[in-house]
Amino acid sequence: MPPKEKKTGLIFFPAFDWAISETHPEREERLLYTQDQVLEEGLLDFANIKEFKPGIATYADINRAHICVPDAQSLTTPSHLISAGGAITAAKKVLTGVVDNAFALVRPPGHHAMLVAHGARGFCNINIEAVMVEYIRHTYGIKRIAIVDTDCHHGDGTQDIYWNDPDVLCISLHQDGRTLYPGTGFIDDFGGPNALGATINIPLPPHTSDEGFLYVLDRVVLPILDEFKPEIIINSAGQDNHYSDPITDMRFSAQGYALLNEKLAPHIAVLEGGYSIEKALPYVNVGIILAMAGLDYSHVREPDYDFEQIRQSADITRIIENEVQNILSLWKRRGKLKAQITGASSYIRREKNIYYDTDNITEKQTESVRVCNDCGGLVMIDSAADTGKKIFAVILPNQCCPQCRKDGETFFGRVNSSLYNHVYFQDREKDIFIVK
Repeated sequence: MPPKEKKTGLIFFPAFDWAISETHPEREERLLYTQDQVLEEGLLDFANIKEFKPGIATYADINRAHICVPDAQSLTTPSHLISAGGAITAAKKVLTGVVDNAFALVRPPGHHAMLVAHGARGFCNINIEAVMVEYIRHTYGIKRIAIVDTDCHHGDGTQDIYWNDPDVLCISLHQDGRTLYPGTGFIDDFGGPNALGATINIPLPPHTSDEGFLYVLDRVVLPILDEFKPEIIINSAGQDNHYSDPITDMRFSAQGYALLNEKLAPHIAVLEGGYSIEKALPYVNVGIILAMAGLDYSHVREPDYDFEQIRQSADITRIIENEVQNILSLWKRRGKLKAQITGASSYIRREKNIYYDTDNITEKQTESVRVCNDCGGLVMIDSAADTGKKIFAVILPNQCCPQCRKDGETFFGRVNSSLYNHVYFQDREKDIFIVK
């Protein structure tokens, strides 16, 4: 039975005025070749595929998701606001019923930008998916959201932003962090004390092909999504798992990407990485668009595609099968892990050393989260960067319980501002953002 056609929205923003350098892999040509392919294939001639112009995100939108140091204005360019605005436009078109799903083909990317942002890391200044997610929650009242990150690099920024949020499920499929930037994303990274299981990491060995990606999709991702029951599914759609990508070492194909999206059926896809500008991106993105629209994508194939050449080995298959069992075992035990992790502690602390490779900044951070059975928990962050910036942040979660709210407001009122450049108060439930 052929898939049912769906109304699909496309939002393009190549960001002509933003590039790290003229020859950097993250540059405007990443989208220009895709736009050409979309036109060449006549995708916009289909009645169920519509293009929309991106909107512009506001600094208030960014402040719902981030603690930008010193402020959102300092860390963003107009291109960042339009990239995030393009993701928000995709969400608006879906959630108002204009289309069934939407693909924001925008740049700059965002999934390496963390909750606290002192600068750019992994080509990312702000996390455009998180900005979109917080806009969705604030505007439409949606509570349970799933983000499935299929970029080859671990979605460490998205994970960090939602580490303590039990209502946002973050699943990341990526090349094993022992072999690729950012060097994180292991199975036992499973979420904060009040959100265990809301972070799922699936590190895959180099040279994983379509077979391996689709295996973990069928046996881990889809079953966990079924159990979590999100109201909306977002694909953080990195295309750098492709076999021709110059900075990674995986073996995914355009057909594999299309089938993954058909099975995942995201409401919104947002482009992240992918640096094989001519050999991969036009074919991968066309395949994804056709799959999202419920149209035939069987003809989409790279000119140099060779199944036998990119096929994964039996050893890789065994590694992935073992990985799947370990992830599922941890998922099934998630309800029993909280007591083991927290003990009698009222707060759990996490020490982090963060390197901003794009801007050459080093940050030392201490995160403290209140152990709570009623919400994601009050979060407090003490952060110092080698730029000389030292900040403190108090963050109240969505659906904040009375005790976490009381404690957070008390801490914010008592913190000694003279010790910090800035003190921030982010109330995600009431949409309040204060800096002193």
